[in-house]
Amino acid sequence: HGAKLVTFDVRLSNTAGRSDEWYQPFPGTDGAIALAMAHVIIRENEVDHDFVSKFVQPGLEAIREWLAPYTPAWAEKQSGVSSGDIERLALEFSRKRPSAVAFTNRGTGAHYNGFNAERAVVMLNALVGSIAKPGGYCYGLEEKLSASRYPQPQPAPEAPKIRTDLEDPPEWPLANRWQKMKVGQIAYDYLRQGRAKLEVYLSYTIASPMTWPEGRTTTVEVLKDTNLIPFHACSDIIYSEMAHYADMILPDATYIERWGMDIRNNIELQHYVTLRQPMVPPPAEAVSFADTLFEIGKRLGPEQAKYFQFGNHEDFVRHQCSKLPATGPDGKQFKDGFEYMKYYGVYVDTSKPKTFEVYQRALSEKQLAGTRTDEKTGVIYKTDDKGKEIAIGLMVGQVAVRGFATPSRKFEIYAPEVERIARKSGMQDDGLPAYQPIPSHQNLLEERFILTTFKWNVHTQGRTASQKYLSEIVHDNPMWMHSSAAAKLGVKTGDFVELTTYRPVSGKLGDQAYHGTGEKIGSANIRVFVTNGIHPKVAAVSNSLGWMSGGRASQGIRGRREDIAAKSIAPDAAAAFGPQSDIDDLEYGLWWDEKNGGRGNGVNINALLPINPSPLVGMQSWFDTVCSIRKV
Repeated sequence: HGAKLVTFDVRLSNTAGRSDEWYQPFPGTDGAIALAMAHVIIRENEVDHDFVSKFVQPGLEAIREWLAPYTPAWAEKQSGVSSGDIERLALEFSRKRPSAVAFTNRGTGAHYNGFNAERAVVMLNALVGSIAKPGGYCYGLEEKLSASRYPQPQPAPEAPKIRTDLEDPPEWPLANRWQKMKVGQIAYDYLRQGRAKLEVYLSYTIASPMTWPEGRTTTVEVLKDTNLIPFHACSDIIYSEMAHYADMILPDATYIERWGMDIRNNIELQHYVTLRQPMVPPPAEAVSFADTLFEIGKRLGPEQAKYFQFGNHEDFVRHQCSKLPATGPDGKQFKDGFEYMKYYGVYVDTSKPKTFEVYQRALSEKQLAGTRTDEKTGVIYKTDDKGKEIAIGLMVGQVAVRGFATPSRKFEIYAPEVERIARKSGMQDDGLPAYQPIPSHQNLLEERFILTTFKWNVHTQGRTASQKYLSEIVHDNPMWMHSSAAAKLGVKTGDFVELTTYRPVSGKLGDQAYHGTGEKIGSANIRVFVTNGIHPKVAAVSNSLGWMSGGRASQGIRGRREDIAAKSIAPDAAAAFGPQSDIDDLEYGLWWDEKNGGRGNGVNINALLPINPSPLVGMQSWFDTVCSIRKV
């Protein structure tokens, strides 16, 4: 549509390579660039004054004063991106308003300072008034399968009321403010510390030894300790590394063998739901994990069993579809909503307008009944069923509107809640998306680099290397290194280096790094890929690879299935896999076996990363790890 795409990424990703402009900032400095762009936008008066005056907290003059030190020249020193480019991009962006979008992903957020960096980037949309406008920042939310729209069979159990440090760690008080279980990387270490206790551990396609930071050390040590995890049942579709450390394996159905309903980001700003239905039945003893859970529920005693009398997962999904229409968009009639979904596979709710500018929508008389309005702030409050007063809207002029889903019902550049919780936790955060340098990256030694990881489009986390067609495409993961850095080390593409990683160090704002000692974590020998498509102080390695179990494709081992199973699992393991097929292309066709001249199955890079939750929110700082590189 003629839109210009500008990408900030330390590595030449597929997105960066297809962009009109690509910039390589020093890792973790995205927030500095965003703040400098905001500085320019306000300095040049390229602001949407109407939106900012009505819907942004604090006011424009307070924002102007706060942004004064964040100049493009300052941001250039932090990021390496030239001040001239920052100036130009800020003006190009603001002058296209409202058809201008600044958004982030883990490249910005998965850092020690990622929480405020993401806030700074999204703030740009507020300053130019592009939020929820056509062509603007309309990030669709990933909705839930709400019981009101997709009812569950009755009786339905209440939501659990118990809390533990595993799911709600007090050290990261904002971790569960918006989504649950956001500091999962500390779970195994907390078990080892005795912060929580387990009797039974039920895992589901989680691949922790592969995907967790310190997965091959902390995670595996805890999985093997029967005092910490007395009994572990693992549901998976393959003999994964997680299954390897389980007491019981529950064979799961694959995605083409089970029922389910799915909702993802509604990027078209309209509610929709899709139906997953089995194309073939699961083989042998494999059962959909949902059905396994239902059967467990029936055996937990009469108080729990009463919730699971509806049948199987297909019956559960049928009930969830009971409120969906039975008439198709083409007029075709069906018995019920379930049959509708089986035929079309998807339901899109077109009865409501797209959610543009929802903050402008007026509150109804029913919504306003029993409310009070704060005369100073204009916030409209209503008492809920539990007697708690909550903000439901905002007076804008003489009109009561919905506003934003924040305590002030405004877009909060200044968030008092963040400031209050940070102070209570002994941290320094004034509630504004300020830039904080990453402590581990300061005074970086010449021989040290910042390690970043990435994903190939053919792999999903650490769960797909066993699929031979995917692993044939991507089966190893050389370390990307800039040509200037490679020249200093005297290495070229194909050479091996020793990559060593280190723990983070703590900052000075009360935000102590997790095990922030700066000590060595581990090392691995890895092949080098020399390129100009990466920042000179960054090393990049893709994840998903380096399996120690999971079968021949994931392990990169050619041979007969029964022989590999006997060596990798147990002498009698081959019998569990059933009869050998007549045609076995992995016996001779697995050409990436290192013993036969191939490149092997790569390195488990996550095993070398530290457990490193960021302050307040607990996001794993995937892209902050300091490393050293030595030619071998």
